[in-house]
Amino acid sequence: MKRFVYLLALAVFAGNVARAEESLINDQANLLYAENRIEEAFNLLLTIPSEVRTPMNWLLLGNILQDKNRDEDADFMFSQAAVNDPKFYKAMYNLGNLYLEQDKPNMAIEQYKKVLKIKPDFSYAYYNMGCAYLKLGKLKDARRNFLYAIDYNPTVADFHYNLAYTYKKLNKPKDAQLYLDYYNKIIENGN
Repeated sequence: MKRFVYLLALAVFAGNVARAEESLINDQANLLYAENRIEEAFNLLLTIPSEVRTPMNWLLLGNILQDKNRDEDADFMFSQAAVNDPKFYKAMYNLGNLYLEQDKPNMAIEQYKKVLKIKPDFSYAYYNMGCAYLKLGKLKDARRNFLYAIDYNPTVADFHYNLAYTYKKLNKPKDAQLYLDYYNKIIENGN
């Protein structure tokens, strides 16, 4: 019985050491990434076995790969983050951004909708979805999403600018001027 208790305690201790080591690697990788030491962060993240990577590990790997113009690999990493944690909206948001950059607005919209199911007040998802609708020429959908973005975060100048542009395309010059004035006021105030 003593031997069993000893082995059990040893196994628990070893598990705690492994988790502490993984946590240290995660913290170190996050710090390197935050300090813009991208290659070091990337190499450290690659040392983490895929079966124990956190959603944030996958996300950072995806960000780095996207910056290296390795979009297919970035897509895989973001998708893995979302599979690892279906509530990790940042992965879906980054996927949407990737698809928007690749001129795949329908796929981007699909990702932004997933984000908003999880985090309905995320203004940037509305804004980027508005941009995707603009690419598709769906001006009323774009307008609606820009308005939501402004409702949740009225201090972002680009939200107002793109809404002004959308109103201009909708042939509503008074509304366009109103939001262009908001844009200019935000810019003047340094926001």
